[in-house]
Amino acid sequence: MLAILGLVAGVVIGLLVQPSLPTYLEPYLPIAIVAALDAILGATRAYLDGIFSDRVFAVSFLSNVLIAGLIVFVGDQIGVGAQLSTGVVVVLGIRIFNNAAAIRRALLHA
Repeated sequence: MLAILGLVAGVVIGLLVQPSLPTYLEPYLPIAIVAALDAILGATRAYLDGIFSDRVFAVSFLSNVLIAGLIVFVGDQIGVGAQLSTGVVVVLGIRIFNNAAAIRRALLHA
């Protein structure tokens, strides 16, 4: 319940403050969102499996976002940023769909 209240408060604050993102960080935001979504769905799956750990979730969330951003940054530095961004999205997308399928099976027993 506390997490849901925090999420609602964050959305309301974001809508009221309307923060802006510096242009040099714009390529990394979509990758960070996909990496964060992967960590959230992984945590949901772990919760439904009865093996959730808040420490593992926090480390997974932060490391997913940082590693995905670092991969894209390195790709930008060597001139293949778009290809590495696509690769990161594909890999995380596969993980997201696997976790979503496991969540569906756990909730619907199908």
